[in-house]
Amino acid sequence: METTSKAKRPISGLESHLGYWLRRVSNAVSGEFARSLHARRTSVAEWVLLRNLYEREQATPGELAEASTMTRGAISKIIDKLQAKGWVRSRVNPEDNRGQLLSLTPGGRRHLPELAKIADQNDEQLFACLDAQERAALKSLLSKLAEHHQIREVPVE
Repeated sequence: METTSKAKRPISGLESHLGYWLRRVSNAVSGEFARSLHARRTSVAEWVLLRNLYEREQATPGELAEASTMTRGAISKIIDKLQAKGWVRSRVNPEDNRGQLLSLTPGGRRHLPELAKIADQNDEQLFACLDAQERAALKSLLSKLAEHHQIREVPVE
């Protein structure tokens, strides 16, 4: 029978990791937001696409895929859902007859402020314990980490 004289190395606890805390908070923030949107029959991916389209007035599916870091296939499925809801319309791109230009419909424009309010309320509810300076510091630190690690993906899940 062989015994080892190696001392056990201590294993760091979950709560000692910044990633643990970041994931814990992120799950709460994104989960609550997704539930609030779901109650209005909208997904986070739909919200992201609508918000990106709002900023551009009109865009091609490829431009939206690039802006939201989603595949063209995923964008196509989301566009179909938004068109079925009557929130997005498509027309032939005059610069490329094979392509399409997407824009918000009047119904989509009316619905977007309600969704934006949900996003604002979600932030307010979950970050209310932080004052303005702390919120700015947190945003700055998270932006710095994303930039340093070249994290470009837009969270849609």
